[in-house]
Amino acid sequence: MTAVEINFDGLVGPTHNYAGLSVGNVASQANFGETAYPRAAALQGLAKMRAVMDLGLTQGFLPPPMRPAAGALRPFGFGGSNNEVLARAASEDLALFRAVCSASSMWRANAATVLAAPDTADGRVHLVTANLAGMLHRSFEGPETHDLLRRVFRDETRFAVHGPLPSARHFGDEGAANHMRLAHRHGAAGTNVFAHGELRGGAFPERQSRRASEAVARLAGLTDPLYALQNAKAVQAGAFHNDVVAVANENVLLTHPEAFEDAQGLYAALHGRLPNLHVVETQGVSLADAIASYLFNSQLVTLPDGAMALILPVEARENARVWAEVERIVAANNPISQAVVVDVRESMRNGGGPACLRLRVPVDDAAKAGIDPRFILDEARWDRLTRTVEAHWPEAIAPGDLTDPALWDQARAAHAALEQAIGA
Repeated sequence: MTAVEINFDGLVGPTHNYAGLSVGNVASQANFGETAYPRAAALQGLAKMRAVMDLGLTQGFLPPPMRPAAGALRPFGFGGSNNEVLARAASEDLALFRAVCSASSMWRANAATVLAAPDTADGRVHLVTANLAGMLHRSFEGPETHDLLRRVFRDETRFAVHGPLPSARHFGDEGAANHMRLAHRHGAAGTNVFAHGELRGGAFPERQSRRASEAVARLAGLTDPLYALQNAKAVQAGAFHNDVVAVANENVLLTHPEAFEDAQGLYAALHGRLPNLHVVETQGVSLADAIASYLFNSQLVTLPDGAMALILPVEARENARVWAEVERIVAANNPISQAVVVDVRESMRNGGGPACLRLRVPVDDAAKAGIDPRFILDEARWDRLTRTVEAHWPEAIAPGDLTDPALWDQARAAHAALEQAIGA
């Protein structure tokens, strides 16, 4: 089966801010209280999408949900108009209020786990919406994301969109950020690898539950997936998702040597299933450098000519040790032959690199035709989104701005303008 992989990037929402909500995310914690620049953040993300389009690849986008999410506060006993609900929450429970202002849905690698049609029991692409149970601000996203995915992947003969697992820590599910698929090519049957944590103590939580991964595999009817325990050392260094220390594409696994608790066992199992597998372990890159530069949170994509490109954040180029390793990998051409550097600094400062911003969806031609075309970018749609952001997104948000009703009104107006742009 011939298939391509479409990257659906999250459009950064108009309330992008630095509230330090993500425990275990080093950048999020380090930049708490700084001024954020939502317009620049969204434009940086759009520029990255354009860079992927310029490589000859199909590029999609996923819009943000409405924030601040006044409706999410009502079950906690806050009543009145939306502005009254928000004002009271800001006064009585500032941490909860900040959670419903978060623009964290930009990191669409956490939207769902995507299981390719050749691997599933019914031959459809399955998307299992993540519950994101480990973090309060992200736990509000599940129902909204489920509705959005059903809107975008609307052909039920080609796509099965599942709701999030029951939201409990025992079934914490962080989506595609802890899932890798390896295959000879996107349209061939592949091996699904689910990376997960354990309750091992430590300062930082291990967010992905193996039981959640097993449930996702059952929902899609996968046969014989692999489960790989994350290295506790990597988690406690700040690799809160596996995609901070490893990335896979077709028959290539680019990984830090300390990404997995039993790396050699995982490699052996993968080689047994995929004889032409390329395991590319980095050399001389510490966990600290990997996490600071987000080397592995790069997009590894297959180009139209069959070669692969690594789409990296500019922070990787600014780290001499990391960039030397990138140059070594590209020179080896195994088969990563190109490095493309993008600037997503606003996202990086909140702990999300190029790979965090996108959800990978492999589709054949028939499935691609079942996607709502309004969410696939062409020149005109990209221009329309860019103009919408330039006209309606706030330029800057300082911590104190979150409680300003004028910002809430501006965010609502921005969402209305975005919906109009999508519908055009």
